[in-house]
Amino acid sequence: MINLHDLKNADVNGKKVFLRTDLDVPLSEQSTINNQQLTIEDDTRLLDGLDTLNYLLDNGAHVILAGHLGRPGGVDQKLSLKPIAQWFAEKLGIKNYDARIKNLNDFDGFEISDKLFLLENLRFNSGEESNDPEFSKKLASLAQIYVNDAFASSHRAHASVVGIAELLPHFAGFMLKKEIDTLLSLMDNPKRPLTVIIGGAKIETKLPVVEKMHQIADYVLVGGLIAEETIALLKVQHEKVSPLAGGRKSALLIADLNEDETDITSKDAENFLQIISLAKTIIWNGPVGKTEGNEGNLKIGSAKLAKGIAESGAYTVVGGGDTISYLKKIGLLDKFSFVSTGGGAMLEFLSGEKLPGIEVLLK
Repeated sequence: MINLHDLKNADVNGKKVFLRTDLDVPLSEQSTINNQQLTIEDDTRLLDGLDTLNYLLDNGAHVILAGHLGRPGGVDQKLSLKPIAQWFAEKLGIKNYDARIKNLNDFDGFEISDKLFLLENLRFNSGEESNDPEFSKKLASLAQIYVNDAFASSHRAHASVVGIAELLPHFAGFMLKKEIDTLLSLMDNPKRPLTVIIGGAKIETKLPVVEKMHQIADYVLVGGLIAEETIALLKVQHEKVSPLAGGRKSALLIADLNEDETDITSKDAENFLQIISLAKTIIWNGPVGKTEGNEGNLKIGSAKLAKGIAESGAYTVVGGGDTISYLKKIGLLDKFSFVSTGGGAMLEFLSGEKLPGIEVLLK
């Protein structure tokens, strides 16, 4: 059990509340008559965060909403939160919303209403990712209460995730608590066989998880650009077997890439589908090949796996922005038992890692 401070026990009426939420959504360029503008391509994460925001506003809080978008490495207007501010204004029914940059105690941002202010992309300031104490103090000066509702960022020891939480009374948002409760129950006693599918390209974050999942799951299936790196760095054969508790065996299967390295081979896709059909619990994070522009191509590996998982009858969990966005585009997202807002955070949590953003909330 993880005993987080319950937000419903907090007196937020008339208080300034710093709400760290997940704003890292995919954007796409849309042509207008006069120029190009960025629009939100998939608002799943934003929708998931509305329960906590609405609760705070309904209970009289003044909310300072904050998060990041992408990896700007400094000020980059293409990663401004302006489209996010407009999205919130529309969802909250704010009429005559003024999208111009405003200022709040030396922070740029967007005044959505008299009780809601959205800070500009936190990663525009280098103090965010370095967890700079002075930047944390500056953030904390904006509010009297801190709420973390950004599970997807809770594996990062950043100023808005850890630094500010050490300075203010802190609580877990509803989305974050739901993530933790669901994933804990999955860890405690998963129905087996447990199959974990890991794809994508972020080898530096996913390789350690592949190794840890190999000690937990009955099957670990690896595909995508990380597959070749996994073979080299783990120095394994095409299939590796490790013992699990109770005498079971854990099999690690690594898919080959096709000739143009855009997908796993058809043979490996079929092998993966056979294992998926036997599973009672399936966790999927990361496409196993290129999905962008392939939404209508149901012959690619990720589409085959998505359909197989959806039809498996197993308890199914999916995480990672790219995977979720793809499943939504092909109309299968609602076929999964649980959709996690976390990518790397979900995998690290499931593999037993302590997440800095969760640990600080326990103090």
